Amino acid sequence: MKILLPTSTAGSLPKPSWLAEPEKIWSPWKLEDQELKDGKLDALRLSLQEQVQAGIHIVSDGEQTRQHFVTTFIEHLSGVDFEKRETVKIRNRYEASVPTVVGQVSRPKPVFVEDAKFLRQQTKQPIKWALPGPMTMIDTLYDHHYKSREKLAWEFAKILNQEARELEAAGVDIIQFDEPAFNVFFDEVNDWGVATLERAIEGLKCETAVHICYGYGIKANTDWKKTLGSEWRQYEATFPKLQQSNIDIVSLECHNSQVPMDLIELIRGKKVMVGAIDVATHTIETPEEVADTLRKALQFVDADKLYPCTNCGMAPLPREVAQGKLNALTAGAQIVRDELLA
Repeated sequence: MKILLPTSTAGSLPKPSWLAEPEKIWSPWKLEDQELKDGKLDALRLSLQEQVQAGIHIVSDGEQTRQHFVTTFIEHLSGVDFEKRETVKIRNRYEASVPTVVGQVSRPKPVFVEDAKFLRQQTKQPIKWALPGPMTMIDTLYDHHYKSREKLAWEFAKILNQEARELEAAGVDIIQFDEPAFNVFFDEVNDWGVATLERAIEGLKCETAVHICYGYGIKANTDWKKTLGSEWRQYEATFPKLQQSNIDIVSLECHNSQVPMDLIELIRGKKVMVGAIDVATHTIETPEEVADTLRKALQFVDADKLYPCTNCGMAPLPREVAQGKLNALTAGAQIVRDELLA
């Protein structure tokens, strides 16, 4: 039986304190060698258990085996030099020291496939796996080789497609591409961003999603959000193109954001992961607050296409806060599910 309003998370969940320093992105590992390998899988199992206990329907690895949603994937590619670093502005927002593209990029071997197989063995529930999108990948690097954002994005799209096909073969039900850069570089999104995303999903039979958020609850992002004014209409620039694309699901930020709900109308026909949990605060939503966000979204997306979700990843939050938020998400979704089925 197909569940109405299936819940999921945008991606990352807090790591246990024995694996990495908590409440941090890019947190260094506390273990090494075989202990680290085992520890990552233990954390993945734990994260899955916490999602299941909270009642999440579409579960993930909680990104327990990776330090960061973009760089961990890039670390496994050839053509990128992590020793040779340059300072760039990420998403026109904050400066970061990033690795350099020094030659032809390629994927010598699968990156997350073994982890995905491990997750598949642990559960019969639908599983979702997140990969960085091509545009967000190029925005997290200094390109000394291709000298063209678009050219590098097409190369990454090809590599992502190789990975995605193997993840699908490993039993992943939904492959999600994280594209926060879609909320910044509108001309590029429409010129080639959506096209490179479609190249990344070429030939896939499983469902595909694109997650477009306003970023983790870190200071650089929250400061940026304060400059966006009373209405965040960024989605308006990219949704028409996404609506015409082959992507199945669009994941967006709704709760506590200034995004006008009616923008969802622009992707009518797509499934929508509605962010009903604010990841930029330690305050745990009440189930009623979650329900209220979902009710508003239901004016613009059909109930059978609405997937209650979090606004973004929750890696920087304390574990008990993230757990409380997951509980609130499922409880809020249940309120609305009961109303729809009444």
